[in-house]
Amino acid sequence: MSDHYYTTSPESAHRYARCSWEYRGEKVEFLTDAGVFSRGEVDFGTKVLLSALPDEVTGRVLDLGCGWGCVGVSIGKKWPEADIVMCDVNERALELAKENAAKNGVKARGLLSDGLSNVEGTFRFIITNPPIRAGKQVIYGLFRQSAVALSEDGEMYIVIRKQQGAESAIKYLKTIFDQVETVEKSGGFWVIRCMGGKKDAI
Repeated sequence: MSDHYYTTSPESAHRYARCSWEYRGEKVEFLTDAGVFSRGEVDFGTKVLLSALPDEVTGRVLDLGCGWGCVGVSIGKKWPEADIVMCDVNERALELAKENAAKNGVKARGLLSDGLSNVEGTFRFIITNPPIRAGKQVIYGLFRQSAVALSEDGEMYIVIRKQQGAESAIKYLKTIFDQVETVEKSGGFWVIRCMGGKKDAI
């Protein structure tokens, strides 16, 4: 059985690849590998997601399902005062995320976690390019956990392709958040912002 990017312990042979991009004037460099989402490039959906963030990202920030750390490391590079936490179920991805944070001089904590199971506290921002291929049950579980972990003034940003269920996701999100709106659309990807997470969502 081949590895998925949400496999806990990928067994695929290592195939390291480097990539870089510029995020709001900051050059960020990454090491990626096989067995991890988007080997060798910053995927378009993540670019759209990061471009849709507000002009300032502060406080405690969770990169949920961080992969090799593009979101968390880019945010930490641009806003070094942010308190970055990165989590993923994929051990290989998490090690890359930690290495990429260190390589770019970003202070961030990396947690091996199935969803938010090993993540404590609340967050001003929760940002995710969710693992769509893991299925709706998994994705919606992440949304419910995030609704509980969002601070009272917090915002969650999610990117989903329209053809992979953005509209149905919005309908569901409206049952567990007080405010849900689409803040960006580009190349078939929708960025959804959620506020006012309901603490009884789980």
